[in-house]
Amino acid sequence: MSAVTHLPDLTADVVLPCLDEAAALPWVLERVPVGWRAIVVDNGSTDGSADVARSFGATVVHEPRRGFGAACHAGLLASDAEYVCFCDCDASLDPGLLTGFVRQVAHGETDLMLGRRRPQGRGAWPAHARAGNLALSRMLRRRTGVTLRDLGPLRAARRADLLALGLTDRRSGYPLEMVVRAADAGLRVTETDVPYRPRTGRSKVTGTWRGTWHAVRDMRAVLNQPPAQALRPTNTAPNTRAGAAK
Repeated sequence: MSAVTHLPDLTADVVLPCLDEAAALPWVLERVPVGWRAIVVDNGSTDGSADVARSFGATVVHEPRRGFGAACHAGLLASDAEYVCFCDCDASLDPGLLTGFVRQVAHGETDLMLGRRRPQGRGAWPAHARAGNLALSRMLRRRTGVTLRDLGPLRAARRADLLALGLTDRRSGYPLEMVVRAADAGLRVTETDVPYRPRTGRSKVTGTWRGTWHAVRDMRAVLNQPPAQALRPTNTAPNTRAGAAK
């Protein structure tokens, strides 16, 4: 259990895509850093998730189009902070860890920070989900030259940089498209280890082999897209890119 950290000089919005996560939401929302805004994007829940989110002070956005990407992008559009973070709503990842992510982005150490999931206990990350993730990581390296060991949902970046990427996927390919287009735009993408707990309830994406490979199919489509036109990063902090890894 992590301590909730207060960063007086840095604030961020945390986008939490949500589909029937009423049981997990209290744990997640209690760990959002003090002073940060939780944006819970309700993607058609029928278990009262939106009411639970409001009871914890979260901003609730309703996104009628089903899809992980649709929910994430609706949250991005609803945000107004300089820094935007993403975290799953199933209590598998601790949003309190995002303080370190935002600090590194703000200090010019990276542009898009991802959490590399490290399973804590049996069942935290099923074998079929790990296999799909490994395959995608290899395809990502071939497509962009970026070496990542995970494409996890815990991440942070500047809002302006994310909006400039012109993300279009509204299904399972959204997280990968964010990384691919960031690489095409010359943004630095890095990762750091984070604990990955067994989720509350069953995954809507990787809970079955079929769901996993549907997600892989969506992501393969993203990787098969031609490189987007390079977009100029919006971070104008002096001398932060000169030493970026090639």
